[in-house]
Amino acid sequence: MKIITGSERASQSQASVLALGNFDGVHEGHQSLLCLALAVARDTGLDSAVAVFDPHPRRFFAPDSPPFRLMSSARRAETISKMGFDRLHVLSFDAEMAARSPESFVVDILKDRVGAKTVLVGRDFQFGKDRAGDFDALQRLCAENGMTARAADLAQSGGEKISSSQIRSAIGEGRMADAEELLGRPWTLDGVVELGDQRGRTIGFPTANVALTDFARPAYGVYAVTVQVDGSEAVMEGVANMGVRPTVNGQTERLEVHLFNFDDDIYGKMIAVSFHEHLRGEQKFDGLEALKSQIALDARRAKACLAARLSGPA
Repeated sequence: MKIITGSERASQSQASVLALGNFDGVHEGHQSLLCLALAVARDTGLDSAVAVFDPHPRRFFAPDSPPFRLMSSARRAETISKMGFDRLHVLSFDAEMAARSPESFVVDILKDRVGAKTVLVGRDFQFGKDRAGDFDALQRLCAENGMTARAADLAQSGGEKISSSQIRSAIGEGRMADAEELLGRPWTLDGVVELGDQRGRTIGFPTANVALTDFARPAYGVYAVTVQVDGSEAVMEGVANMGVRPTVNGQTERLEVHLFNFDDDIYGKMIAVSFHEHLRGEQKFDGLEALKSQIALDARRAKACLAARLSGPA
């Protein structure tokens, strides 16, 4: 899959069926739209393409809002590539983009820059300055410019449209099974391993401290997790703590991951942490010995949880 960034234009020979949206999480709802775009491209003989915004418009309009991302840009691109798309257009969302009229967005961006012949969006899609354009406007503007527009009804769960907001709520409440069902895969946080205070080593449980950046914050507490290091296909099991570490009077949020049977130096490396089950909430213990005993219990519970996932239903 070719990734096109900034103001680079698709060539005139690369007319495409374009799926347009933020696609944060590439969840089951997004996948229903993306699969439709692939099917239309196959039927029409056109390239299949996706256009996303970077940064996410929410971050542009509300720079001080709490972290909310479900997926790194790199993981989003990888997931879209694996679906079989020919191109990914990463559109810069800046003041110029925010000020574009619906007409300018359709003609200058979708038609001239991206080369879209058919545009697919969710039925509630809005675009242009002050979100003035809706699907009816998109359909009209596309028709005026030799293009077509189609709206897709996103997949539902329990009678409700699957949305990124639903998934953020599930993650924020520690409902990882619900998040996994809506995403179609376990929720995974990508981050660089940073140097911590190395207190875990003193009690026999060394941890990797993972940078949280703009990811949605899971509920505080302890999780059964699996981890991949630097894009390796090898999957390691572990137990993770998300929170402020009240036992040692911590003040800042941290994600600390203890990997079972692993003691390599991975400082500075990118790791992918997949969350499987929220084992308990964050607690304050009477000293490091009590904390050490609890971590040992947490590790046993995490191993049992992960073993059950691998074995599947009886």
